[in-house]
Amino acid sequence: MRTLRFLLQKELRQMRRDPAIWRILFLMPVIQLLILPLAADYEVKNINLSVTDHDRSVYSQLLVRKVIASGYFRLTDYSPGFGTALRAVERDKADLILEIPPRWDRDLIKDGSATLFIAVNAINGVKAGLGAAYLQGIIQDYNAEVRAKWLAPARMNPQPVIEVQYSDWFNPHMNYRFFMVPGILVMLLTMIGSSFASNNIVREIELGTIEQINVSPIRKVHFILGKLIPFWLLSMLILTVGLILARVVFGIVPLGHYATIYLFAGVYLLSILGLGLLMSTYAQTQQQSMLVSFFITMIFNLMSGLYTPVESMPEWGQWIARLTPVSYFIQVMRMVVLKGSGVADIVPHILAVLGFAVVFNGWAILNYKKRRG
Repeated sequence: MRTLRFLLQKELRQMRRDPAIWRILFLMPVIQLLILPLAADYEVKNINLSVTDHDRSVYSQLLVRKVIASGYFRLTDYSPGFGTALRAVERDKADLILEIPPRWDRDLIKDGSATLFIAVNAINGVKAGLGAAYLQGIIQDYNAEVRAKWLAPARMNPQPVIEVQYSDWFNPHMNYRFFMVPGILVMLLTMIGSSFASNNIVREIELGTIEQINVSPIRKVHFILGKLIPFWLLSMLILTVGLILARVVFGIVPLGHYATIYLFAGVYLLSILGLGLLMSTYAQTQQQSMLVSFFITMIFNLMSGLYTPVESMPEWGQWIARLTPVSYFIQVMRMVVLKGSGVADIVPHILAVLGFAVVFNGWAILNYKKRRG
């Protein structure tokens, strides 16, 4: 234990003497946590709409006003013809085209049905799909208003109607930040922890201090623990700063207990830091370890369910997600923050991440060889 204590003192002194580490450890995640939630927005707004109104009736004008008043669309072009509107799409000045045919209001009143034409710029598939869905929903709502208020009851064609009533659980206001900020905090914690841990042993090699450690009677277990514990403590401190920012800036207060988050984070950091130390035992230079760490953490973050649901991935992608510790922490953060889950609800996640920690750290201890220096 004395040997481990001396190693911890050495690591903490090195960190204290390097001010760049503290700036990277705290300033970088604070800035990223303040900026990334502003960009990671699932809600599509300010969709540029070009309208071609051949009807020019009261009904068509009310429809256009209803579309613009929804807040999702921005009228950028009121074109005299479809060709003009299409050129606006080609110049990226319009995302959707709504064409209202001639005598549209007459068909609507006389026959009870009328046709509209929607053209969508599908270069951005997500924006196109959501924009078209928004527009169709607004048109359907407008159609219901027309049938209920303006058309004579005798001319209406009675049809059975299924009314759906729903309630949003766990995030009733559909605030995307409550969903994204916990996941982004996990991503930042993963990137910082794995990158610093992966450079740790390699840095000793490049500085030449590894030779002094190799000739000392330090056991490999103590050496790996001496590298892991300081960054574990710093990562827990970064998590605390992130949770404070989430509460002060974004108003995110977990429905569950903070103790549940810290319990899982403690086990999770053992696995991520162990993975970083494992990469450090294989790398020969800090550049190698940084590139490998960036490659692995990028895959972890993309396959973790942070941006896209794991259930929407193909079968092979879901298996990769199950083999990434990040996916378990993101699930736990969202469960605790949004659902108020307790320790009993996350036991399978704890066991899975604990297994990763045992494998990664055990592998790092076995792979570290004193003769490397």
